[in-house]
Amino acid sequence: MFKKVDSAQLKVGMYIHDLSCDWMTHPFVRNRFMLTSEDEIRKIIQAGIHDVVIDSVRGLDVQDAPTLAEADAATERELALIASVPPPITRVSLGVELARAARIRHQAANVVRGVMTDARLGRAIELDRVRPMVQDITESITRNPGALVGLLRIKTKDDYAFLHSVSVCALLVAFCRSRGMDAEITQQAGLGGLLHDTGKAMVPDSVLNKAAPLTEAEFELVRRHPRDGYDILRQSPEIGPIPLDITLHHHERRDGSGYPDKLVGDAIGELVQMASIVDVYDAITADRCYHKGMSAAEALRKIYEWSKFHFNPQYAQEFMRCVGIYPVGTLVMLESGRLAVVVESHETNLLAPKVNVFFSTRSNAYIKPETVDLSRGFGFGGGDKIVGHESASKWNVDPMRFINLI
Repeated sequence: MFKKVDSAQLKVGMYIHDLSCDWMTHPFVRNRFMLTSEDEIRKIIQAGIHDVVIDSVRGLDVQDAPTLAEADAATERELALIASVPPPITRVSLGVELARAARIRHQAANVVRGVMTDARLGRAIELDRVRPMVQDITESITRNPGALVGLLRIKTKDDYAFLHSVSVCALLVAFCRSRGMDAEITQQAGLGGLLHDTGKAMVPDSVLNKAAPLTEAEFELVRRHPRDGYDILRQSPEIGPIPLDITLHHHERRDGSGYPDKLVGDAIGELVQMASIVDVYDAITADRCYHKGMSAAEALRKIYEWSKFHFNPQYAQEFMRCVGIYPVGTLVMLESGRLAVVVESHETNLLAPKVNVFFSTRSNAYIKPETVDLSRGFGFGGGDKIVGHESASKWNVDPMRFINLI
């Protein structure tokens, strides 16, 4: 039986089923293993991991600990309350914005590629090339955030490093807008998002793309990238304090378990705290050589759970409202047994978005695509509901083919 336990309750002889953290947080080779020493327990606690999932069948039990199903059910009840707050209003339809968003995605990836090349060659970053790209991203987000953000969820191992930075920029801009921040602060935050991983240019590709677990020395090399990026960006005289702060501190955590400065609580700047949520969300939803990406819906639930210690809970909840409990591009299973891709959040209920239905799991076949507004009843374009999120690879489907039925 899987149970969720506080890290303070761990004992030698327990079997860890899930460390409940993003891949860069823990120093272990595997996510699942038997605890064989007190040193392993200390490493878990020192890594800022506050709760884990144990398998009581394969190891020692904690009698009064909630089962994983009970813990998940409690989280779902809390998320339902968060989902009742409306998302930001969009100006144009998803279909209208998709073509422009696709061009911006391509151009922005090239800009980040150029930044990384300049950093490797020891050249100062040319901000005059970067700022217009941030402006284009901001304008696309203003028109319809779901278009660009949805497209940016598609990454390959070859373009991940570049598109991750574009994603963080786009999501951070959307986050700033949803919180009512002014245009200049939003622009500076977006610039920080686009440049936040500049320091990874100094990490060998063999380390960044290593399929096997990192050695301790390699792990420390990766952890140097915020400081390296900060030092690189300081060479550009026009860089402002916001991009520098985001670059240096986006791996800090409110409980002091982050790096490089182990800042605690509100010693971490507001925009940095927002950027750290965005950075982790995008990283854990992407497929990498060393881990399979989570669905967007599952990642948001993890962000919510981790906000008890690592993130500002208010910001985490506001981010969830910004992108939606089921963000645009999410593959969902409907009660009817059909698969659908989310295309638009509902104005007042994030659990009932508008979706494009395209596949029947009962007949295991594609069906005639149609748009369904899950907030409506039978006879009014609705009459179905989401029962969970799904993996595209499980069903061998490409939901993004059906994101635009207009």
